[in-house]
Amino acid sequence: MGGRVADVLDERAAAVQQVSSGPLRTIGIPRERAPRERRVAATPETVKRFRRLGFQVLVEREAGLAAGFTDDEYTEAGAELVETGPDIYRRADIVLKVQRPLPEEVELLRPGQVVIGFLQPLIAPELVVALAERGVIAVSMDTIPRITRAQPMDALSSMSTVAGYKAVLLAANELPKFFPLMMTAAGTIRPAKVLVLGAGVAGLQAIATARRLGALVEAFDTRPVVKEQVESLGAKFLELGVTTEEVGGYAKELAEEHLRREQELIHNHCLEADVVITTALVPGRRAPLLIREETVRQMRPRSVIVDLAAEMGGNCELTVPGETIVRYGVTIMGPLNLPSEMAYTASQMYARNVAALLEHLAPKGEFAWNFEDEITRGVVLTKDGQILHGPTLERLKEEVR
Repeated sequence: MGGRVADVLDERAAAVQQVSSGPLRTIGIPRERAPRERRVAATPETVKRFRRLGFQVLVEREAGLAAGFTDDEYTEAGAELVETGPDIYRRADIVLKVQRPLPEEVELLRPGQVVIGFLQPLIAPELVVALAERGVIAVSMDTIPRITRAQPMDALSSMSTVAGYKAVLLAANELPKFFPLMMTAAGTIRPAKVLVLGAGVAGLQAIATARRLGALVEAFDTRPVVKEQVESLGAKFLELGVTTEEVGGYAKELAEEHLRREQELIHNHCLEADVVITTALVPGRRAPLLIREETVRQMRPRSVIVDLAAEMGGNCELTVPGETIVRYGVTIMGPLNLPSEMAYTASQMYARNVAALLEHLAPKGEFAWNFEDEITRGVVLTKDGQILHGPTLERLKEEVR
């Protein structure tokens, strides 16, 4: 699109605004078709919530089966079963998804239709352009502002909770020793040492889970505000002596002169750990590199690294996204989409987040696009053929420079 991004979208907007539509009354839930995705965007519980608001609900057959929800449960909740995904897109005014639409799904969307899901606009800005060109009202679950009244809608936190919990279970399964202290007839078994890098939602859940399993836990984060939370969970907080600001619930990247001290602290504590769980992410960017190959080389041969940032390049230099490898005797796990591996609970949480957002956008069953509201302004990426999301527009400008 070159330097004409804004011009092209303005031309599209003029055409899209000619399309008239009635009230958005029909919600559709297609089966997720992205690889490794077992979650579903609505559960029988949330179908009942939608029905109480006056929405008709269409569910593709077996859309929830991989997550543990049967077609019968959906029909009992008041949903109508639909045979195919294209039928959902043809009949629904509002399409609820987990993953962003695949290219073939984008082709099924029509002007004025609402699509809600993890659209990841900073990772896939070209999708946002495509949705704007089609006149779709695109609502992204991963751009919900981190404010108190938006907590019931905060799907990123929900999925991070699942990922942090599952990461510890994966580590415990791979580690060839017990997590807890044990007094046995064969003598005392010392507890495992777990190091958690990053004390956001995923990190805090990993700390809590590792502590429940009886491990000794240390955690590192550049934000001093999380120290009290870490210690309240029974873990030791590692202090660098250098702090950084928090932006939108994430830590800003450290200044260059501080990186050496951070690397030294992480290196030293990795050498003492049996398990390292890394959770550090920067929105829309490559994950920060925290564990170098030389550190892995010096770690205990039986150690385990679970890299929750694998999808964004990994916090460990040796991580292979989607694979479990062994290097220098250290097991390095780079799981992708961990919440999908706990699809039942993850779907329950995500579906409730979606329902809370939908109730916010359409409190009486009718959409009220109030862009004075911080939540609405944060989640609506496109409407009337225009891209409304500031950070996405900035990313598009970066790409055409």
